[in-house]
Amino acid sequence: MPDKVPIRRTQSILDEMKAMQDRIMHRAHEIFQQGGSMIGRDIENWTQAERELLWKPAFELSEKDGQLQLEAAMAGVDPKDIEIEVTPEEILVKAETRHEHTEHKGTIHHCDFQAGRMFRAIHLPRKIDPDKVKAEFHNGLLRLTAKVSEDSQPRKIKPEAA
Repeated sequence: MPDKVPIRRTQSILDEMKAMQDRIMHRAHEIFQQGGSMIGRDIENWTQAERELLWKPAFELSEKDGQLQLEAAMAGVDPKDIEIEVTPEEILVKAETRHEHTEHKGTIHHCDFQAGRMFRAIHLPRKIDPDKVKAEFHNGLLRLTAKVSEDSQPRKIKPEAA
């Protein structure tokens, strides 16, 4: 049975995106300094900072029968740790992932699991009604369905004769 995930409606997610960008920029600058302040490695420093600070889940966005559907692969994330914010134009999905090694596991020979912050901002191709968004989480897949806003529906307009 799918878990329901709460959705927070907000006016703008730009502040959240700016804050994440600032954290990445700060970390990229630290990497730059640690690497001897070598010029010309901006992109490498930035992508390393992104990898260290966050991960972006794979997602698919589709539209059918007046609804947008977003599916995001979030295996290993507990539904209670997922935060979703929506505006008419965007969806922001955030989560914290945890992974700890305890003594009861014995000797760990290899581990690719990482603890960290998941952050994905999706700009929508059409406006949605934030009050009619539903989210479910089942078997590591987050599924959001959103009704396309009436304002976003195509209209036919006939010119008036003068």
